[in-house]
Amino acid sequence: MQNVKKVVLAYSGGLDTSVILKWLQDTYQCEVVTFTADIGQGEEVEPAREKARKLGVKEIFIEDLKEEFVKDFVYPMFRANTLYEGEYLLGTSIARPLIAKRQIEIARKTGADAVSHGATGKGNDQVRFELGYYALEPNIRVIAPWREWDLTSRDKLLNYAERHGIDITRKKGGGSPYSMDANLLHISYEGGILENPANEPEENMWRWTSSPENAPDSSEYIELTYQNGDITALNGTPMSPAQILAELNQLGNKHGIGRLDIVENRYVGMKSRGCYETPGGTIMLKAHRAIESITLDRETAHLKDDLMPRYASLIYNGYWWSPERRLIQNMIDSSQKRVNGQVRLKLYKGNVTVVGRESATDSLFDTSIATFEDDAGAYNQQDAEGFIKLNALRMRISAKFRKSDPL
Repeated sequence: MQNVKKVVLAYSGGLDTSVILKWLQDTYQCEVVTFTADIGQGEEVEPAREKARKLGVKEIFIEDLKEEFVKDFVYPMFRANTLYEGEYLLGTSIARPLIAKRQIEIARKTGADAVSHGATGKGNDQVRFELGYYALEPNIRVIAPWREWDLTSRDKLLNYAERHGIDITRKKGGGSPYSMDANLLHISYEGGILENPANEPEENMWRWTSSPENAPDSSEYIELTYQNGDITALNGTPMSPAQILAELNQLGNKHGIGRLDIVENRYVGMKSRGCYETPGGTIMLKAHRAIESITLDRETAHLKDDLMPRYASLIYNGYWWSPERRLIQNMIDSSQKRVNGQVRLKLYKGNVTVVGRESATDSLFDTSIATFEDDAGAYNQQDAEGFIKLNALRMRISAKFRKSDPL
């Protein structure tokens, strides 16, 4: 433990990481560099600076990474229409590789020989952080306090903080009973009554969305503009990626969109019940599939759907920086070169409905062929007979040999 000279800590200024900061100083007798990322969690990050100073930290990094988060992580993920286990939009998972990347960059800049995080030994985040560290800096030393210390409860953490004079802001009413994580894409809830999957979440738990019952009684129409598979404008107004997601979050909040209650399979082996609010992301997923429906070739779209579950698992399990994720990403990005156009959506009481999609330059929808009216010879319906017989050939042959039991 005396071999570490300097460690970069992913630091929020909350109870856990404040205790970790002091614990690292005392246990490893090393210098600690703190890194606080603003990725749209909705809480003030500057107070972390003063808290770190009080604990003797000399090198403090507080950075606004919202644009990089959406542009380089959220947008690429949404090009794949990514859902883990058919439901989860991976809001927590996609933030970890960015934090790991920046920690390693700061370690290089400051000459640190170790990095540290506040993830517990039961969850997925320890895997996500550390796979990222090792992929970007193979020989980095990783310190995971929750796997080393004996401070295994909130009471023990509070007692440690009190003994060492660590300033901990206590929230009125004892704070939320849930373990929460937030960024510009989502907010998650775990623990408390949610640990029993039979319990319905309390209405006052939800923070980012109105309940569908209390959402406006009138619908709202919006239009998203796509270029190369990414949203570039909302209702005709060009915006940056982070601005667009923030605006979509507000719209989703207003109309009660984006609540999710699931039991998921963690990479470490256990099942976990979590609740999520992803208002903007829910709108983005619906819209992206709509613009792809008119701009992607059938087999390309189906291949993307085949690859998506594997791609989602790679992100969920922490393999963002792996060669296989990069390979799949290259394929996905290549498919998006002609995913351009506009999608119109109706938002109403928890629902996102596609009401129109168009692309002046890249639509593969040919009205002259698809029409139920006279197509003026654009499609010869007699060709379908041979097509059907050829595709039925193997089944007809099989049926001849199984007359008594065709099933």
